[in-house]
Amino acid sequence: MPRDDLFAAKEASAPLRGPASEGAGFSSTPLAARMRPRSLDEYCGQSHILAPGMLLRRAIEADRIQSLIFYGPPGTGKTSLAQIIANQTKSKFERLSGVESNVADMRRVLQGAANRRENTGQSTILFIDEIHRFNKGQQDVLLPDVESGVVRLIGATTHNPFFFVNSPLVSRSQIFELQPLTEADLLGLLKRALADAERGLGHIKIRADDDALAHLARISDGDARKALNSLEIAALTTPPTVGQCVPPVQGEGEKANSQTPLSPGQAGSAVPQPGFIHISLTVAEQCIQKKAVVYDGDGDAHYDTISAFIKAMRGSDPDAALYWLAKMIHAGEDPRFIARRIVIHAAEDVGLADPMALVLAVAAHHAAEFIGWPEARIPIAEAALYIATANKSNSTITAIDAALADVKSGRTLAVPQHLRDGHYKGAKQLGHGVGYEYAHDHPGHFVPQDYLGADKRYYEPTEQGVEKKIKERVEKWRALIASGKSEKAKGGN
Repeated sequence: MPRDDLFAAKEASAPLRGPASEGAGFSSTPLAARMRPRSLDEYCGQSHILAPGMLLRRAIEADRIQSLIFYGPPGTGKTSLAQIIANQTKSKFERLSGVESNVADMRRVLQGAANRRENTGQSTILFIDEIHRFNKGQQDVLLPDVESGVVRLIGATTHNPFFFVNSPLVSRSQIFELQPLTEADLLGLLKRALADAERGLGHIKIRADDDALAHLARISDGDARKALNSLEIAALTTPPTVGQCVPPVQGEGEKANSQTPLSPGQAGSAVPQPGFIHISLTVAEQCIQKKAVVYDGDGDAHYDTISAFIKAMRGSDPDAALYWLAKMIHAGEDPRFIARRIVIHAAEDVGLADPMALVLAVAAHHAAEFIGWPEARIPIAEAALYIATANKSNSTITAIDAALADVKSGRTLAVPQHLRDGHYKGAKQLGHGVGYEYAHDHPGHFVPQDYLGADKRYYEPTEQGVEKKIKERVEKWRALIASGKSEKAKGGN
């Protein structure tokens, strides 16, 4: 039975508009904005770059910040960290948006920063949200003032800056990747918001069950904004409890099922005290509902997820392959894109170890084209599972790439005379086709003869699955060809 976490609060100053308890005040500013951290000590998560002794933290504390680009999923603290840096370094904080701002806005801010630097010596932090949405010309406007130090640029983006931000700007900036917050981080943030009477919900009588908070932390997918906004929705829309509270059964020697109401500071009750907003698991589920998977159709999440899917199949992990497939299906990925990658993977990583993998992959591709979502998930999953559990061999891609490398870098081989087309009049006079032996006229439908005109070996069959038998045949044929060449060489001498 989960324990209730009680966050007692004093009476609020403004009335609540809605079904929640009277006398509880809610600000018009969203909870996520009110709970923005004001210092590095309040900042939640990103210990890989902000733990004591880490490079970024040392640079902030020593005021040695140059231009930075933060990239990561929504709700990981990019904007908050930029504001903390401005506060810590006593810099003027100017904010522009890659969606709304234009070149005129940029020039106005840059001119103001230059004047401020000359007149007061104060530095300026120019924070650009969604910096990847600026076109090349807009990004180039920043370069001279970033280079000269008129502003210290902090860009924020959900897209990989190495692909979506101009190279000159990237080369002048340090890149830091922000990770999704852990469930423990989010749980701590939710509890802090419930306890904070100044900026959070601490001035309201709220009981939040442990399993309710855990659900919000889990379903928020590492997004602090989503977690806090869902908590606020729960507080705004849940009516206060009525009647008396019934505490849980007490231990031996104590009176069980006491009807004495719990005080606001007490925790562990099975039913909340009268007048409290009770955020139960059911309420939490209603407030957050279906989570929106972090997935962009043409950005990092798109390519990272398909990469994980392919590597899971290559690594023979059917469960991981199904999870990444389910994420793409849930996010609305094009089934044809997934099916195409499966077809490529079947030839590249299964290959001749199990030739049926390619057959099944192509069939799944045709089925996906024919039926679409949601039914296409079934043949696509079948193909993914077949490939993940099949014998693996990459001999096909290795062989063709080795041959391509020879063609590109080596001397082009001439077609041997006996292999050239001999079906036209006058071909024999040129020696074309002369000496060619038809394989089907020989025992086993094989005859040792030279088909390349050089000693080259590209295909190296493995001993995986079906390819083990292929290897036996190939080695036998190669030995016969080598023997035939040797006999011809002796005859020539």
